Amino acid sequence: MPTPTCWCCAAAPSTAATWRTPEAYQIVTGQNVTRLCCVTSADQGLSWSTATDLTQQVIGATIKDWATFALGPGHGIQLRSGRLLVPAYSYHIDCKECFGQLCKTTPHSFAFYSDDHGRGWRFGEFIPNLQTGECQLVSVDEEDGSNVLYCNARSPLGFRVQALSTDDGAVFHGGQLVQRLVEPPPGCHGSVIGFPAPLVYVPSASRDTGTPLRGSARPLLPGALRALGHLPARQAGGAGLPAGNPHQPDEPSEDCATPGRHNDAHGVTLVRGHSAASPSPTPFFQAPTWILYSHPTSSMSRVNMGVHLSTFPRDAESWTEPWVIYEGPSAYSDLAYLELPHREAPVAGGTAIASPCLYENGTRSPYEQISFSMFTLHDVLQNIPLTATAPRHRAKRRRRSCLVS
Repeated sequence: MPTPTCWCCAAAPSTAATWRTPEAYQIVTGQNVTRLCCVTSADQGLSWSTATDLTQQVIGATIKDWATFALGPGHGIQLRSGRLLVPAYSYHIDCKECFGQLCKTTPHSFAFYSDDHGRGWRFGEFIPNLQTGECQLVSVDEEDGSNVLYCNARSPLGFRVQALSTDDGAVFHGGQLVQRLVEPPPGCHGSVIGFPAPLVYVPSASRDTGTPLRGSARPLLPGALRALGHLPARQAGGAGLPAGNPHQPDEPSEDCATPGRHNDAHGVTLVRGHSAASPSPTPFFQAPTWILYSHPTSSMSRVNMGVHLSTFPRDAESWTEPWVIYEGPSAYSDLAYLELPHREAPVAGGTAIASPCLYENGTRSPYEQISFSMFTLHDVLQNIPLTATAPRHRAKRRRRSCLVS
């Protein structure tokens, strides 16, 4: 089997001298000095190639219509088809001449994509109707067997914008404001990750049976929490992650200064088993995709990093209220999704669902350090408020491990 290749794409100024040409200056003047570059690794990231400039090959003459552009930030994704997708945004020049000056630019999110393992790249169409910027993507499976590409994007409009693509990112339909997900002025980057809906295992007299959790978050979560509340910790996946696992969230280091307040972000886990292992005679269905989203929760400033859940992403009203995992100044974040083998899973092949999160934070400024939190889906379900007026469930204060930038 050939060694897989890692790809890292970035937008950067063309020369060292133009590093002093910030994005804001490019937007105002239309003097785009940004280049599309990529590096690769054939040894799982231990070493990387020199950067290759793809600007002319991929963007071509269209670059003249972009005042500037950027990728991400954060992660890209790969679809089952093999397509690589890198989220991006561009400030499109809407009017080039107004009394000798650049008149108007508008930000639009889109995606670069590759269908040949990164050898060639193209870019899709902009989200057409709303101003959108930094974004991330999720491939969303639905129970009827359909699949859509979901984009969640930063916006200066006071709320996040989401848009769907039915052709894997080549074209996005019109975006819609997500009024449950607020933006501080002039917006902030947020992260989204998707994962298959879990199974809740309810013990019976003779055997455990698996029941998929389905539906939109608002009506679904009370029942899910009741089901989880009746399960002992062992049935819910045990306390924490398996012993000896390098990803196990052990007691954090005490020599790491902790700004603000980090709310407890790890505990017992929900378990997702393979559908074939379930003894239930229920006909096969495609496990729907759930999405987690991380972002500052204030509409006024970059403070209070929170995590939201949606169990039906195409519905902009499906997002829960946030669980605040850090109280204090906080800004950009990036989520990941892990399925870790769990020795106490109630069926063979069971997994523990965990979500690592990197995020900027500090005591006076959001940019003092980068911190790491690991939490489980069970933590999310236990801590998110079920209604806008319900008190938030707070876990005990605990010092967190952190990586200082």
